[in-house]
Amino acid sequence: MKTMEGTLWKWTNYWNGWQTRWFVLKDGILSYYKSQEEVSQGCKGSMKVQACEINVSQIDNTRMDLVIPGEQHMYLRAATSQERQQWLVALGSSKACVRNRKDIVELNPDALKTKKSELRLYCDLLMQQVHLIKTASRSENGPELQKMDEATKMLGATCDTFIKALEECMRLTSANVIFDPPISSDIILPPNNINSTAKKKSITRTISEEMT
Repeated sequence: MKTMEGTLWKWTNYWNGWQTRWFVLKDGILSYYKSQEEVSQGCKGSMKVQACEINVSQIDNTRMDLVIPGEQHMYLRAATSQERQQWLVALGSSKACVRNRKDIVELNPDALKTKKSELRLYCDLLMQQVHLIKTASRSENGPELQKMDEATKMLGATCDTFIKALEECMRLTSANVIFDPPISSDIILPPNNINSTAKKKSITRTISEEMT
């Protein structure tokens, strides 16, 4: 699993507000430190990415929140919308590394709902990246090749993450079907030895009553 690290702004409290922290995403764990120079002194906090929900702001295109419902919150901001996209793709790839169906089901009973939300997120990212490529290719001064190259690489990474999330969604759907409770044997089913002529008369009588 690829390691990603860099500076993000983290909301600390109302007194100190947003503070820069050095974040490292490795082996499915997002850890943060006061600065890059203090990594050797131990992290200030961490979060298991597989267990968290990723929420993005519709107003601030640099904002993303990581939430483990009822347990932990990380309110984060990137320097630019492009950097946020890079982190979102990296986080999504990390979340996609779930080893088997049992882990997914036991991890979060609302995992399917969460995964659908992630699919919508990555779909939005794909649309943004396609728009960026179109804009760069139609520049008045000619195609902006560097921007197109960067956006194309990000588009490819986002596509991979989207596909992994979609595969997980399909596995979760299958798991829900497999683990649906069986029909109780105590349910009394109607007898199947009723005379066919009696059945026909009953059906005909019912239809006649409904038509009057």
